Amino acid sequence: MAYPLDFSRQIDDAVHALLAHAGGLFDGIARVIDLFAGSLEQLISALSPWGLVALAVVVGAWRIGKGFALFALLATLYIIYSGYSDHAAITLALTLSSTFFSLLLGIPLGIWSARRAAVGSVVRTLLDFMQTMPAFVYLIPATILFGLGRPPGIFATILFSMPPVVRLTDLGIRQVNSARLEAGIAFGCTPWQLLWKVQLPAAQPSIMAGVNQTIMMAMSMVIIASMVGAGGLGNDILSSIQQLEIGLGLQSGIVVVLMAILLDRLSASFARRPVDQ
Repeated sequence: MAYPLDFSRQIDDAVHALLAHAGGLFDGIARVIDLFAGSLEQLISALSPWGLVALAVVVGAWRIGKGFALFALLATLYIIYSGYSDHAAITLALTLSSTFFSLLLGIPLGIWSARRAAVGSVVRTLLDFMQTMPAFVYLIPATILFGLGRPPGIFATILFSMPPVVRLTDLGIRQVNSARLEAGIAFGCTPWQLLWKVQLPAAQPSIMAGVNQTIMMAMSMVIIASMVGAGGLGNDILSSIQQLEIGLGLQSGIVVVLMAILLDRLSASFARRPVDQ
């Protein structure tokens, strides 16, 4: 008689053992994440909705142009007058917090992967696993390790959104023209100088594309993270699903789309020069 291959109990036991022996560590990580996200949320709230409108319009005009500045004005006004400005501010704080930690971990990991072939092989296999794992699965260990609230939501979002910046940082550094590297070595660059003065500047477009994709994936995962109490616009969407309210789901979904477009265009603009006004 054939038996199914089942190792779920062993994984459960390992996670609970990790929690039992390193619970203090995860509590500390949760406090750091919660403190950072909470401080960022307070900063965004201190700007007020109208301050965020002004910021989006000014940065949009500077980086992209007057046409996008008009779109930013209309989009942010819609968010305010639809009554979702408070939840949108929470979602923005969660997205930026998750993106910050993803970049803090992802860019150095991408550099290491590009400079060490053995590390790159392991990292790329791990990234394949992370990118194909269903997003909801990340919420299970995050909830066990960190409980409910912002920390598990941000932790799951970091795992989900980090792969693009790791991949594109790795790719950008490995694709730097060999002639540039030879010139840097010829001028006496140390390995660190070669990295900072030659490889990273040359790889900037690829790295910024990774940053852009990380922001977009963080935004999508933050909405799902409402299931573990992260808050924000995800609560409105989750409520619309539970109550089968199509209008509520569509209206809050439009706010998410507008925020995603703003973040996408603005972050992508930093990979190129601002337009001439």
